[in-house]
Amino acid sequence: MLTLDQRAIQELARDFAEGEIVPVAGQWDQKRAFDREVLDKLAGLGFLGMMVPERYGGLELDLATYLVAFEEFARGDAALSLTIHIQNGPVPVILLDHGTGEQKSRWLPALASGDRIAGFALSEAGAGSDPASMTTRARRVDGGWEISGQKKWVTNGGLADVMLVFARTGGADAGGRAIGAFLVDTDAPGYRVGKREKTMGLRASETVEVELDGVRVAGDRLVGNPSHGLRYALEALDLGRLGIGAQAVGIARAALEHAIVYSRERHQFGRPIASFGAIRSKLSTMATRIAASRALVMEGARAWQERASGRAGGDVPVTARSAMAKLMASETAAWVTEEAVRIFGGYGFMREFPVEKLMRDAKVTEIYEGTSEILRLVIGRSLTA
Repeated sequence: MLTLDQRAIQELARDFAEGEIVPVAGQWDQKRAFDREVLDKLAGLGFLGMMVPERYGGLELDLATYLVAFEEFARGDAALSLTIHIQNGPVPVILLDHGTGEQKSRWLPALASGDRIAGFALSEAGAGSDPASMTTRARRVDGGWEISGQKKWVTNGGLADVMLVFARTGGADAGGRAIGAFLVDTDAPGYRVGKREKTMGLRASETVEVELDGVRVAGDRLVGNPSHGLRYALEALDLGRLGIGAQAVGIARAALEHAIVYSRERHQFGRPIASFGAIRSKLSTMATRIAASRALVMEGARAWQERASGRAGGDVPVTARSAMAKLMASETAAWVTEEAVRIFGGYGFMREFPVEKLMRDAKVTEIYEGTSEILRLVIGRSLTA
């Protein structure tokens, strides 16, 4: 059950999505870009700083309330929701948990207001599921650090004003495999946006390569300990997986809603197809799996919040709970959207109808922030270690 405050946030997010996102999501998909103005409108309502404390200009929502709102944005358009999630999730949370007071005062208000759009650069061509094997390096120089390397599959790589970049610092601890996290201005000399990928889904979202060729950053751009960046990233990964879980629920919910409307309108053999048992069976299973996925995401949010506040997260570790939520929700989204296409029949295969886009968007939720195979390893390890 949602609280009154959560319902108010949900309704505000839903109204925004219905008015500002849903009518143009198909156009964004076709032109492979969303309108930058939508970010300004989101910022005006506080939706770019949902978990940022009020003293830094944010809404200071708890994680569960944030995910309730985020589901609504994902229902409107998954591509835009990914940018919203990066802006609200891993970057500000890492700053809050590990940044200095000066870093928080400088960057959190800029992120919450939308004055600065954030990106997150962790993965590399040979370091996707295994980020510890990254080759991007940061070496100490007078006054700061110099970073060189190439990042892959970077969301907001061209859109972002500041990128949280993870690079090997070569510290003596961790056997020379120490990694740091750095705030890098995207207009810095040596920062270059490379090829934009042609993706199956999330077509309005930028997915690019980023090259860092001797990019200089001042010492105050290092977040936390120069050897602990990978730990920070993995902590943020729990949050990221819960966000992708909520995104998947939003995609699946949109597909179910379209399928219900279409099944009532489409007539065969003299009656709406919604009256046939086979269609009702599909819709009921779709709705049940969506509800179960949402419940797992909310349970993961509760455990994450307890860990963040210093309390235990229950018998199952938070990392395993977030993996369960993302696994269930992403596989549900892929299945539900495919079933929606089947309900639409031949029209489901046509780009003029919305479920085709939703099926394309759903597929990547099974891949990023941990593939389904990796998530099963994480869950299995928690049960047998």
